[in-house]
Amino acid sequence: MRKKTDVLVVGSGMAGLTAAVLCAEAGRQVTILEQNWLPGGCSSSYPRKHYVFESGATTLVGLDPGMPLHWVLERTGIEVPATVLEVPMQVYLQDGTRLTRWRDLDAWIAEAERAFGPEGQRAFWTQCFDISRFVWDTSIRQRAFPPSALSDLIFAAGQFRPRQVAFAALAYQSMAQMLRQYGLHDNARFVAFVNEQLLITAQNYVSEVNVLFGATALCYTQFTNYYMPGGLINLVNPMVAYLRAQGGELHLRTRAEHITRTTSGYEVTTPEETWEARQVICAIPANNAVELFDDPRIKARYQHRLLDSSDLYSAFQMGAVVRKRREMACIHHQIHLTSPLPGTGSHSIFLSLSHPDDTQRCGPDEMIASVSTHIRDPKTTFITDKTETEAAIWAALEAHDLLHREDLIYQHSSTPRSWKKWTGRAWGFVGGYPQYMRIKPWQMLDHRLDHQGAYLCGDSTYPGQGIPGACLSGIVAWQKMQLDSHSG
Repeated sequence: MRKKTDVLVVGSGMAGLTAAVLCAEAGRQVTILEQNWLPGGCSSSYPRKHYVFESGATTLVGLDPGMPLHWVLERTGIEVPATVLEVPMQVYLQDGTRLTRWRDLDAWIAEAERAFGPEGQRAFWTQCFDISRFVWDTSIRQRAFPPSALSDLIFAAGQFRPRQVAFAALAYQSMAQMLRQYGLHDNARFVAFVNEQLLITAQNYVSEVNVLFGATALCYTQFTNYYMPGGLINLVNPMVAYLRAQGGELHLRTRAEHITRTTSGYEVTTPEETWEARQVICAIPANNAVELFDDPRIKARYQHRLLDSSDLYSAFQMGAVVRKRREMACIHHQIHLTSPLPGTGSHSIFLSLSHPDDTQRCGPDEMIASVSTHIRDPKTTFITDKTETEAAIWAALEAHDLLHREDLIYQHSSTPRSWKKWTGRAWGFVGGYPQYMRIKPWQMLDHRLDHQGAYLCGDSTYPGQGIPGACLSGIVAWQKMQLDSHSG
């Protein structure tokens, strides 16, 4: 069976949904193919045992004015039922010290000074916050970055601000160098704290993360953090509803197997049918996308720029339902471990709880807990005994009086193999491409796959930064498509 569409999007994660709704808003006929039985990719939710668990991402920012998700929702008129979190996150250091990552910058600086000493903290965090505001403002202005065509450069010139030149130099400076600049490099407790915080959104440590992205990653909590009642599927569903209202389609359990360039566009084959599309957007990791095409030029162009499993992370995730002992003012917690977690080798775990007012995911006397931790090189790292890893996680949770195993109602765990099955991503890697100093922002992967009508977006084109980064990559793919249409 053969079907036709203007724009075919492969993958329904936040990047794909963003590009799809923007194309639909511009009047294009859009079809999304999603290999899973639910949309949303790593930013979704799924039901199990009458409860609702998050599929991956558990934190949500980007809805503040000037940030990517807000820009998309304002442009399309899509509304989402988000709840503001007054306390974004709490962090437990190896020695048991608890820090509250207040959204208010002055309150957070006071907390950092209490935990790590006053030297350099105010200057460091003030600079980080200034950089982070610049990065998000510039990212929305420079929607065709990195440039790969004359039209991108013309667009960039129209959005140019003098500050962009001064801040660009920070891409050559690592976070380790910034710590040294403020006299913080010898503060071992603070460096360990920064390393584990960077791992959440930049997927790497101070020596490899440049200051532009590192400062932005560290100030994740200085922007409004939100919770989606009923799970992140309720961020996804309004975008899907908007797409369908514009005449678009979402096909679940439909895996793209092959993409061929034709005289009029592209043929995308699935196990059941063939789609003809004028343009294609691959909203999947670059490692997966290049394998779909039979064009050797695409493979040649990307083969030396793709990261291998040894450079990437997957995750071990434990989902649990527990009896509620008390109301908790904070639902996101990072715990720094005194010894590496068995089976993963990671030095921290991240706990997210369902909001105390959310009865869509569990009963009023229950809580949903999601615990995740990084696994380096998922291709060669295998967890054969999940019980040992689970036991160590519970020990850490109980040590900080967060959750207690005696309150457990239900539990399940996921390994890199589970992630590969759920998302289809190469080796089951999640979290996107990590930051590396050898890759400058203008050297990020090109959103134009072949410069003929095939585009790429997702967390391998805009590394790290969670949902805002994925959303931004979808905006960039759409913007480049718009520029190409006008220039063509």
